[in-house]
Amino acid sequence: MKAVQITAPGEMAVVEIAKPELKAGEVLLKINYVGFCGSDLNTYLGRNPMVNLPVIPGHEVGAMIEEVGSDVPDTLKTGMVVTLNPYSNCGKCPSCRNGRVNACEHNETMGVQRNGAMCEYVAMPWQKVIPAAEGMTPKECALIEPMSVGFHAVSRAAVTDIDTVMVIGCGMIGMGAIVRAALRGATVIAVDLDDEKLAIARRMGAHYTVNSKDEDLHARLAEITGGDGPDVVIEAVGSPFTQNSAISEVAFTGRVVFIGYAKAETAFITKYFVQKELDIRGSRNAMPSDFRAVIHFMQHNDFPKEELISAVATPATAHDAMKDWAAAPAKVFRVLVEF
Repeated sequence: MKAVQITAPGEMAVVEIAKPELKAGEVLLKINYVGFCGSDLNTYLGRNPMVNLPVIPGHEVGAMIEEVGSDVPDTLKTGMVVTLNPYSNCGKCPSCRNGRVNACEHNETMGVQRNGAMCEYVAMPWQKVIPAAEGMTPKECALIEPMSVGFHAVSRAAVTDIDTVMVIGCGMIGMGAIVRAALRGATVIAVDLDDEKLAIARRMGAHYTVNSKDEDLHARLAEITGGDGPDVVIEAVGSPFTQNSAISEVAFTGRVVFIGYAKAETAFITKYFVQKELDIRGSRNAMPSDFRAVIHFMQHNDFPKEELISAVATPATAHDAMKDWAAAPAKVFRVLVEF
């Protein structure tokens, strides 16, 4: 079967690999759509230290069940539209023992520490297969995983309806955080450098938008919050500058949640940690409940899903699509590869 493989930094190829053999407790999925994510872009650019090349990328999946193995619950049936949970967990580390399997110490995410789903078929343990809601398409399912990461960050921030929440970075993960915070009744401020993304953020639920390239972020936040600053800041970029902005702009006794990985060390003015008595939290991957929450949102709400898909490529044109993304990363939400 065909698979897309990142063979070396800046290099990608369509390769032939063996079709997986179905085992007991597994489900064979026919892949329809797989999204390229930020970790895939970093792998392609040679900036992902967790990856050993060559690797098949892809963990944002829309698929259909092709075959069901033995010892699989009858709730999973041939022909169902599904997505998948692409994270592994050991069941033994402190995270797993505490029930936070998304942050397993020994996690191997598909397309990062192990081969991903950018191929025609994958076989998955049935516990990792997540059925879509009735009427959802495989194309829509490929948006679930990145949005679920943003949903999880809002849970980590314990957002409520009396909070003002600033989300820095309006990519797919940031959009998920915007949606979830708005669903919880919070006042949401979206911050980005791109006006097109900010316009979509408003349609996804943001009450205010700030282009921090053209506007004074501190002055705008003071205007919006009456000088207090936001109660919650969710940082979905992963740069030292935005991470420091999160700490400096959050309100006293506020909560800061970091999703993005900075590519370089970040130096903080740590007096703010104590002076403001901040809660500073990390947010990694997503829980099964976050996937279900995204599916529920997508089933019951109209949102600009087509605007979140910047391009649809084939395996043969996937390399060209990745090169286009690398050339203009700020302009892309998601590139899907259709099988």
